[in-house]
Amino acid sequence: MILADVCVRRPVFATMLVGSLVVAGWFSYKSLTLDLFPKVDMPVVTVTTTLPGAGPEEMEAQVTKPIEEAINTVSGIDELRSVTREGLSQIIVQFKLEKDLGIAAQEVRDKVGSVLAKLPKDVDPPIVEKFDVDATPILTLTVSGFHSLKELTEIAENYVKEPLESVSGVGSIALIGGRKREVQVLIDPERLKAYGLSMRAVARALEKQNVEFPGGRITQESGETVIRTLGRVRSVNEFADIVVATHKGAPITIADIGRVEDGVEEPRTVSRFDGKNAVSLIIRKQSGTNTVATVDAVRARLAEIRQLLPPGVEVVVTRDQSDFIRESVHEVQKHLIWGSIFASIIVFFFLGNVRATLIAAVSIPVSIISTYTLLAAAGYSLNRITLLGLTLAVGIVIDDAI
Repeated sequence: MILADVCVRRPVFATMLVGSLVVAGWFSYKSLTLDLFPKVDMPVVTVTTTLPGAGPEEMEAQVTKPIEEAINTVSGIDELRSVTREGLSQIIVQFKLEKDLGIAAQEVRDKVGSVLAKLPKDVDPPIVEKFDVDATPILTLTVSGFHSLKELTEIAENYVKEPLESVSGVGSIALIGGRKREVQVLIDPERLKAYGLSMRAVARALEKQNVEFPGGRITQESGETVIRTLGRVRSVNEFADIVVATHKGAPITIADIGRVEDGVEEPRTVSRFDGKNAVSLIIRKQSGTNTVATVDAVRARLAEIRQLLPPGVEVVVTRDQSDFIRESVHEVQKHLIWGSIFASIIVFFFLGNVRATLIAAVSIPVSIISTYTLLAAAGYSLNRITLLGLTLAVGIVIDDAI
């Protein structure tokens, strides 16, 4: 009651106090990030392991089960499940809510590291990741034109993906439907059998004769010279000259048992736009960044990129998460305004006093705008949850004002 007494006796002080709160809230409102939902750290950790060419049964027995047995000893696990497919093993570890996500991820990483020696030799290192709600795509771009998929993929990577990766707030960009260049060595099984060779011998020959090794240093009076052993294949035709083995003193090359083609990788994903093959880029933001601001920055950079694209190539925004966020937040803000207006009308209807109604009507926006300062100080974003909380608080503001 002391503050109320002071404000009644000193109206100028009360006016300046309210004005300072409104100014602070207004500037804090401009610094708030805009998003659909608040950032939530779900205590979920995923372990993804790949073994190219392995069947589901082999993946489950040799990869999934050993990792699951090791992870199962971590404390605080609420649910442990796995998905095993051809060449892929994914384990989802869900912890109890009181478990710290950073500690949980480190414990899982330590347990996975303890079983690496038990995994197959050709398996890729397991990837341990924390589940991030912000990892959902915020923008999808489609690159299309009257070019082959190989050319569209190169254009999408060099002209679109690389410039957009440097935009502030962009976390990762995934390419969907692309066909990267791939040198294919096609072996004739009949010729291979005739020479008594195996595919493993061909693979070893390609691996050993297409490498570069550091050769050390030569120290002279004038300085040091770094030496490299250059053994990389520089052209597609040189693959055909790689020696696989010798037969009766004669070298057997790739050309003797097959052929080499300059093609594209095997299709695993497909993207279409207006019934034509295209390349899509799925953009994800960095954790904790502003979705709307990131999308606006990407669109601004995209306007510059379009001017540098080759003729006949266009980049279209096919999905934009910021539009839905803007509409959702705008609807909640509209309900907040209408709720304040109707609350003031109800106060006037029951009290029949213009002065009391005016005090209640002014207290609503002043309280809401001032709350933005606390939201910014606490690190919260402007989302549907915080705005709904402000909407529900209008009733409490009316009660206090009366």
